[in-house]
Amino acid sequence: MPYRLCAALLAAGLALTLSANARDKDKAPKAIDLFNGKDLDGWKVVVNGKGDDKADDTKTWSVDAKEKVLVCKGQPWGYAITKEEYADYKLELEWRYPDTDKESKVRRNSGVLLHCQDEHKPWPKCFEAQLLSGSAGDFWHMGLTVKGKAEQKDTKREGHWLRMEAKDRKEEIEKPLGEWNKYEITCDGTNVTLVINGHKVNEATEAKPGKGRIALQAEGAEIHFRNVKLTPLK
Repeated sequence: MPYRLCAALLAAGLALTLSANARDKDKAPKAIDLFNGKDLDGWKVVVNGKGDDKADDTKTWSVDAKEKVLVCKGQPWGYAITKEEYADYKLELEWRYPDTDKESKVRRNSGVLLHCQDEHKPWPKCFEAQLLSGSAGDFWHMGLTVKGKAEQKDTKREGHWLRMEAKDRKEEIEKPLGEWNKYEITCDGTNVTLVINGHKVNEATEAKPGKGRIALQAEGAEIHFRNVKLTPLK
């Protein structure tokens, strides 16, 4: 084959490959900003208030638009829940507890509620990716079917699976109060995987139903969220 013809064919093949790669990239699922950094558009606030239905939800949830941070004061209890349902996704978010009163032994509490099926009080039917300080990454079922790993099952509390600790004990899974942590939650069909700051800490199977709304808990402690993004897997 003449050199020029061979070079032309190679160039044409390369062009087709680059074009195909570009088309595949365009078709790849793109991340959705569940929290826009400005307001609670796309979310609904449900107040528990420990029985106080007249509790003011505006005292619980607010937005620092300058820092693009969702601020939850923790009181009254309740949750902010997406208006849309989601299935087969990777959810990424960052959270931190303020570093005020570092000496307090009271553990800060919140959680990410997955596949929510209703708006019951105090919590919807769901399964929870725990955010309790010192136990972030634990897994709870709250009225739905889910199966965690046998070796992580809490033998004292039903429906609770403890997180796997870091293999390198020199590195803690959670960062100190006041610093940002990252949660990566993958819901693939009926399988759920939890990763915190790069550490795979929990996984579950048979999580049914395999879709629902997503909620963030107000559970007594001030907590901040940012960069709440969802990427469809399909």
